[in-house]
Amino acid sequence: MTTCTLSPDGLAAPPMPLAPPGQEPPTYAPLRDMQRPGYKAMWIGICLECLEFTVFFAVYFTARWHYPQAFQEGPTRLSTLSGLCITLAMVSSGFMLTRVVHHLEAGRRQRATAWMAAALATGLLYPVLKIFEWQWNLAQGLDASAGIFVVVYYYLTINHFIHACWGLMGMAWVLVGLCAGGYGADDCRGPQALAIYWHATDLVWLMIFALFYAFV
Repeated sequence: MTTCTLSPDGLAAPPMPLAPPGQEPPTYAPLRDMQRPGYKAMWIGICLECLEFTVFFAVYFTARWHYPQAFQEGPTRLSTLSGLCITLAMVSSGFMLTRVVHHLEAGRRQRATAWMAAALATGLLYPVLKIFEWQWNLAQGLDASAGIFVVVYYYLTINHFIHACWGLMGMAWVLVGLCAGGYGADDCRGPQALAIYWHATDLVWLMIFALFYAFV
């Protein structure tokens, strides 16, 4: 016969067999993989970000419903190459953050620091590419007076830009911490939280790319 207990997080622990009479029941060490990665505050922030962009995408679909022709022709007015390059920068930096966490958990600080520097350098391509894209848009006459599609495009991309810049500041903070000797195999929740946040920002960008550049 076995019994099932709950961990402090409310998760079901593995069933524990009952010991025969006169014997002590076996004990188990806490399961590391049952711990929540990152910080609770970061998860709350990500949920709020998802809620925020749910509203933004609701605006997008409402406008698209009322102006189908403008949204059908809109993607042809944007630079698809810029969108692809930004996507590569965002996804690549997200992958590098997973390597940071992996090497930290394995106790390889130097490799984690190198991957963190690479993630920050790659992530910084995003604002550079985005600013160049906006300048190209303005040169093509794609400003706030260019129609509903362009207005909604700026509405979502500017908000995403702000969130991504927060992520880049987080990368810089973690890199400084690594260089100063912070974090390690027993303390990597900061980099975990950063990686989770950046992946959420990546996901939002992929939706923006699909809706504005590829018109899915």
